Amino acid sequence: MTTPSAKPRILTGDTPTSTGLHLGHFVGSLENRLALQDQYDCYFLIANVHAFTTLAAEPEQIRANTIGIVKDWLAVGLDPERSTFVLQSEIPAIAELTFLFAMLLPFNRVMNNPTIKTEIDVKKLGDTYSFGFPLYAVGQCADILAFRPELVPVGEDQEAHIEMCRAVAGKFNQMYCGVGNRVETQDHVKAGGLFPIPKAKIGRVARLVGLDGVQKMSKSLGNAIFLYDDPKTVQKKVNKITTGRQSPTEPGDPSNVLMQYVEAFIGGQGTEGRARADEIKRRYAAGDNLGDGHVKQELGEAINRLLEPMRERRAKLDGPEGDARVQEVIRRGVAKANVVAEETLYLAKTAMKLEFGKRTLSVG
Repeated sequence: MTTPSAKPRILTGDTPTSTGLHLGHFVGSLENRLALQDQYDCYFLIANVHAFTTLAAEPEQIRANTIGIVKDWLAVGLDPERSTFVLQSEIPAIAELTFLFAMLLPFNRVMNNPTIKTEIDVKKLGDTYSFGFPLYAVGQCADILAFRPELVPVGEDQEAHIEMCRAVAGKFNQMYCGVGNRVETQDHVKAGGLFPIPKAKIGRVARLVGLDGVQKMSKSLGNAIFLYDDPKTVQKKVNKITTGRQSPTEPGDPSNVLMQYVEAFIGGQGTEGRARADEIKRRYAAGDNLGDGHVKQELGEAINRLLEPMRERRAKLDGPEGDARVQEVIRRGVAKANVVAEETLYLAKTAMKLEFGKRTLSVG
């Protein structure tokens, strides 16, 4: 058995499907991860196997994106000395648990997952997606439960996945561990269950709308500001935000996309930032001679202040030395993560009467 941590455990992560992480990731989850590193036993998962659901023909891109995600995490400030970075493809227990958990979920429950349905629609997949595409929703349950966390920091759009994970954990505990169906979720482990019923922790901004003001900020929709965008690119993207407002004396909509960004990125910078965001929104709504152009300039500067230290750290990770650091971070994380995940798998198989010997893994 692994030695229990004195801290409650967290599991969350990202899928390396494109060119990097953006502001939506930051306010939706990364910001929470940074704040919780010292309070929790944190496991951060790079879901590189899930990336194959839409990029199966591009393994080189997935590999490059995987390395890029780790560099982005390091640049943001996630610390592998305080947290464990987990590479999904190197944790075989996750794949085994995915298969076992698939037996606990009705097919319709998976296909009716609103996140799955939205992704099929937004990515215009029609009926051409692979069987693995909806299966990844089950895989996410395994990603999480392999580490038996209590908390999962995610954006609002991922909350449906956490609800499915909670359903799997509860059904497993009842079916194989003898937990009664009237036991409160927070008491499942105390009642003999293997899995805690994890809770979602939604970020400060539950859903950051993209620059288009329509869809959530997304790598694939071209409406994102990336964490490594240079200052001119950030300002150029901010300047493209459209509000439909014609003059600085015209009352503006205090809930439009520009004001949402003011709230998130000016208001998110301490007490003074909070006060300044409130002032901007008040004047904007009143048509108090505050033009969109002025607001966009101030917003761009605020975003650049946030990103500048990340850009500096990210630049230091370019080249062979940065790649070597990534490899070392992954190697150490995989070794630690496999100990935890293998124990979970062993306990799950024991509960299911599938245990015929305990295996050990070595990491090359």
